[in-house]
Amino acid sequence: MPVNMISKLLEKAVLPALDVAPPVKTGGSRRTSVLRNPNMEKLQKGYLFPEISIKHEEHLRKYPDAKVISLGIGDTTEPIPSIVTSAMAEYALALSTPEGYQGYGPEQGHKNLRKAIADKVYPDMGIKETEVFISDGAQCDIARLQTLFGTNVTIAVQDPTFPGYVDNGVIMGQTGKVDDGGKYAGIEYMRCAPENAFFPDLSRVRQTDVIFFCSPNNPTGHVASREQLRQLVDFARRNGSIVVFDSAYSSYVSSSGGAPRSIYEIPGAREVAIEVSSFSKFAGFTGVRLGWAVVPDELLYSDGSPVARDFDRIVCTCFNGASSIAQAGGMACLSEEGRAAVQRVVAVYKENARVLVDTFASLGKEVYGGADAPYVWVRFPGRRSWDVFAEILEKTHVITVPGSGFGPGGEGFIRVSAFNSRDKVLEACERLKSFLA
Repeated sequence: MPVNMISKLLEKAVLPALDVAPPVKTGGSRRTSVLRNPNMEKLQKGYLFPEISIKHEEHLRKYPDAKVISLGIGDTTEPIPSIVTSAMAEYALALSTPEGYQGYGPEQGHKNLRKAIADKVYPDMGIKETEVFISDGAQCDIARLQTLFGTNVTIAVQDPTFPGYVDNGVIMGQTGKVDDGGKYAGIEYMRCAPENAFFPDLSRVRQTDVIFFCSPNNPTGHVASREQLRQLVDFARRNGSIVVFDSAYSSYVSSSGGAPRSIYEIPGAREVAIEVSSFSKFAGFTGVRLGWAVVPDELLYSDGSPVARDFDRIVCTCFNGASSIAQAGGMACLSEEGRAAVQRVVAVYKENARVLVDTFASLGKEVYGGADAPYVWVRFPGRRSWDVFAEILEKTHVITVPGSGFGPGGEGFIRVSAFNSRDKVLEACERLKSFLA
């Protein structure tokens, strides 16, 4: 019997028994029988920052000779200090020798880097090296944490907020559908606006299992005060919630202001908080990729089991560990000379932010942030964020980010990033003055 005839007979015999529909051809394309994850259908359009990149490319096609200045996506531009790159280069070259070659490292990260972070980033906070998990960046840790929490949890987010917290929750199935106002059913949106000093009225926030909180905040640039974080920790303790505290911009907090750089500066936080952070924005590692999460031993589930044990299992299952070369760079960043070098880079961006704040203020605009963060948050009353974004791009060839991309609470605002060279920031400011004046 011909082979093709045998295949057809088997298909008729087996498929009904397995109750599986045969693959379908439509429009010349062959479908599989795999159902699409229904949660993916809930997501609004594309992820915010790739959408901005698409708008950038469209603008360049329209104006091929335009000198576009990006103050949009928060990508660092200053060179990584040589003390850091030299350490990575030395480590990489050693891999070419029998003595220096190393393969897989511990999934949780090299012990020396875990200890350095515990000792130097969290001095006098009781953080142990075993509670530090090295990663390839805070955004990846957020996704792993959402995998850890699973589908049957409720979440709260600041509004506006970094979109990764929401989108990962949607993908995990923690939410319902989005409404016409841009809010997903099942998420508690904690309004953070100038009218409430960018901190939610917790008496009006319903209890949720997990609270995502970023300080200094992306996008508003606001840094939470010690009293505000004390309220947040007390709120989580009363409600039995876990706070996921994103401190990726903590190196921008002015030491003179007294605002905490870590939630573990607040008494009781070890029992309710996970902290995620990154080398991206203070050491220029946006392309190198290195971050960490802290999961204290005292943080327990309702059944008394330790959260850290399950997170360790997630890390070992989903991740082979951060690049050893990147971790060598991380160690250099935390040396005395390295910390001084990366702080000089941070100072460049902070000065850029000051220039941006002064520019918008001189134009009579309502402007926030910029003092303890690399982001400036500018209000355009009565305007839609995407319209303001499009008009500024069209008239000045400057890219910003529409505030509504960070949630309904961002409508009427744009976020302006300080991540660019001083010359380009000054040029962008001149263009903005000419247009907005």
